[in-house]
Amino acid sequence: MPRTRKPRHGSMQFWPRKQTKRTHARIRCWADVKEPRLLGFAGYKTGMTHVLITDNRKTSLTKGEDIFCPVTVIECPPVKAASIVFYKKDKDGSRICSEVFAENIDKELERRALLPKNIKKRADDIKDFDDIRLKVYTQPKLTGIGKKIPDLFEVAIGGSKEDKLNYAKNILGKEIRIEDVFKEGQQVDIHSVTKGKGTQGPVKRFGVSLRSHKSEKTKRGPGSLGAWCGQAHMMYRVAHAGRMGYYQRAEYNKLILRIGKNADGINVKGGFPHYGLVKNNYILVKGSVGGSAKRMIKMSCGIRQSNKMPQEAPPISYVSMESKQ
Repeated sequence: MPRTRKPRHGSMQFWPRKQTKRTHARIRCWADVKEPRLLGFAGYKTGMTHVLITDNRKTSLTKGEDIFCPVTVIECPPVKAASIVFYKKDKDGSRICSEVFAENIDKELERRALLPKNIKKRADDIKDFDDIRLKVYTQPKLTGIGKKIPDLFEVAIGGSKEDKLNYAKNILGKEIRIEDVFKEGQQVDIHSVTKGKGTQGPVKRFGVSLRSHKSEKTKRGPGSLGAWCGQAHMMYRVAHAGRMGYYQRAEYNKLILRIGKNADGINVKGGFPHYGLVKNNYILVKGSVGGSAKRMIKMSCGIRQSNKMPQEAPPISYVSMESKQ
């Protein structure tokens, strides 16, 4: 039989594999939307289960049939708008020129950021700006993950400059729910920080093949370290042991199958492993999502949505309620 070869994997696009400093990802690009609305939201990863959906893809071989589909459950308690951030463009890019805070801000946010004691600025007083973003914060106290300090992040707004300002003034200090931002069947981009796996060897980290049992020194190492130059220098492309995981990653065009209200029909007996019971609204995302349980997941409108995917969510006939231990 021919020898089975398994070359090392690991895209050089993600190199160097540098671990992130924060537990939540950074969104670097937002979709271009003409209507005034929020372009992102955040939730906490709960776990995974599986559902039976009726395949509604036009060119699928299983069109109209019930098929198995793994889904990720993300609990999405409502977020609150803390402030309006005004940006001004210059030769070096965009910079913050002003910020207007809401009057009614939860006291838990003081443990995350410094807040002004007296709010003097008004949104109508600022005339010279080029872009607006809304700074929102989560409410983990509504969940059962045992966390009180909220997460603070910025979300872009669609529409023209005047529409952004009017929309931001209307929702400043108010609660924003997941159904106000996304809808079922919509394609979203998932931004998350993957699981940290500690220091791993080259076999697990890069997928190099195991060497023969007669190999010298080691079996779980690369076969060659490079050119024979006294080994004074080794190329960065050579697979070595090192830290693995805890990377910032973005997944495009993940499909929202369901937006559930008040955890109806999703909680498993005894709660999800390492998470507990879902107490707020939730979404079911098709496939897997990077990150561990209880980690904050950011979602944004798809910047390059696929035209081949159906525009409406497939009907769900069954949701598994078994505990995945």
